[in-house]
Amino acid sequence: MQKFNRKTFLSNSLMAAATFTLPAFADLKATGSEKQGHHGGTEAVSRRTGPEIIDTNVNLFHWPFRSLKYQNTAALLEKLRHHRITEAWAGSFESLFFKNIDAVNVRLFEECKNSGDGALVPFGTVNLNWPDWEEDVRRCHEVYRMPGIRIYPIYQTFDFTHSDFPRFLEEIAKRDMILQVAVKMEDARHHHPLIQVRDITIEPLIDAMNRIPEANVQLLHWNRHVRRPMVNRLIEETSVSFDISRIEGNGAVYHYLTGKNWPGVGAGVPVPVERMLFGSHAPYFPVESALLKLFEAPLTVEQITRIMSENARNLYTT
Repeated sequence: MQKFNRKTFLSNSLMAAATFTLPAFADLKATGSEKQGHHGGTEAVSRRTGPEIIDTNVNLFHWPFRSLKYQNTAALLEKLRHHRITEAWAGSFESLFFKNIDAVNVRLFEECKNSGDGALVPFGTVNLNWPDWEEDVRRCHEVYRMPGIRIYPIYQTFDFTHSDFPRFLEEIAKRDMILQVAVKMEDARHHHPLIQVRDITIEPLIDAMNRIPEANVQLLHWNRHVRRPMVNRLIEETSVSFDISRIEGNGAVYHYLTGKNWPGVGAGVPVPVERMLFGSHAPYFPVESALLKLFEAPLTVEQITRIMSENARNLYTT
């Protein structure tokens, strides 16, 4: 079985060229077929040659505590394209603290619609503690044609113990949407001193997913917060998927796929490769960080392709 590691990647791998040096969208070969776009109507389908990457975890606009490189949408898109990321699922940093949730979702929808020629896929948000969250879900799905909702529990004043959470998850499942849970955004030690975020427990999420097994849930930036026993339960009892943005350490992605020991969480149940998705957490994290996590590990071509794009494509097709 063919393996990928750092040496073969840097020396003679097609993936090395694809990830770091292949040209941007404009230089790729395409055909002129049409399909139904996620914003409604038809759009041209680009049948690009070579491998692609779908980034399931980026955020647009301004991180509230400091300026970030590539916080401008155009600059972020250029960076993503440089590394052959053909699609990015985008949330909004404004989701963390804004009370006018619909205004956040409208701005995100318009930014994704008007930037990137369809490369940005908007994931709106809701806050279960604000009035009429059901209407926010309806608008995200029916008006803005968003494939999913991204929530930020440690910032948004609710967590999985909220009395409305099971009903919210049921609504997401009924609409065949994806629920992305941003478990963390940054190390709490870097927060402004007036910001006091709380810890969340994952167990109520597992209980809710056991009651609503058809729910499609992905954890973002989760590692180092969700401990191994709870990861084991998520793998064994639910269909939850994971991004790789917070997985760190030499060969760490491979260790999760094999269930081998990993610093901070220990050995456990292997994560099925079909439940591991590429996510960079850009622009807060450098895109290159997520790319190197893939290519430093001894993954097979099939595994690396699944993580780069196929698993995300199985969750949602634009």
